[in-house]
Amino acid sequence: MTMLVDQASHLRSLVRQTRITRRRATVIAITSGKGGVGKSNVAVNLAITLSKGGKKVVLLDADLGLANADVLCGIDLQCNLSHVIARRKELSEVMIKAPGGFSLVGGASGLARMADLSDADRQRLVDALAELEDQADIIIVDTGAGISPNVLTFTQAADHVLVVTTPEPTAITDAYAVIKVICRRDGTARDPMAANDNTKRKMSLLVNQARSPAEARVVYERIAKVARQFIGTTLFDAGSVPLDDQVPACVRRRTPFTIASPRSAASQAIQQLAMKLAAGVTPTGDGGFFNRMSRWFRK
Repeated sequence: MTMLVDQASHLRSLVRQTRITRRRATVIAITSGKGGVGKSNVAVNLAITLSKGGKKVVLLDADLGLANADVLCGIDLQCNLSHVIARRKELSEVMIKAPGGFSLVGGASGLARMADLSDADRQRLVDALAELEDQADIIIVDTGAGISPNVLTFTQAADHVLVVTTPEPTAITDAYAVIKVICRRDGTARDPMAANDNTKRKMSLLVNQARSPAEARVVYERIAKVARQFIGTTLFDAGSVPLDDQVPACVRRRTPFTIASPRSAASQAIQQLAMKLAAGVTPTGDGGFFNRMSRWFRK
């Protein structure tokens, strides 16, 4: 219990230290090479933990067409981003307060049209979302899995990209693939010096469902070595979340594990991740997330 209190106090201290005089939110895009690695679960529980640490957090469920953050939170949404794009709702009408204190902008589930937006629809989404940057300290974007245009647009525009994988060989392969595509799209893969430039977004790897810290470290080192050697990219170590029976149990109950089981191993790992991100993520300072996102939509 003392350890948890100390960690929470440390997180709040880091939050105070990293506040700067700006109203542009810092944006963390959470993505993965393949589905089923726990990306959305990480996003939801990270949002809760950062909120408890004193941050104003908005979670944007940008897994357009297969959104499920609302399910993980036990929320039944009446409206979502599809209503905003269709001009049937304003953003303020679809953003709701979620368990743990963060604000959730839900995506649509089961709508193929949302998974493959037209340029006009994506621009409408940019216009609607721009106002979020004045309402939050941190915006967490839960992207879809893979390398679709929707996914790449969000990752290209973020301050920090957190790639989630598991120790499974297919997940590792797909994680490296998405890292390679993101870096090649913004040019850092062709210029190793640019990949290490502090003005560029940071990219880190989180190993989920790890059987041990040693296993997670092997996975990180394997991907980081290949990324450095073949695409000249520095991949930071975000740590790991252990395989924990409390996680699937909480998913079945539709309750975030950091709320239902705050002393579990997985919850403590998310606490450590939140502290790393609170200490190390800063805006890139080039006009704001959604301005950058708009430029990528027009490419």
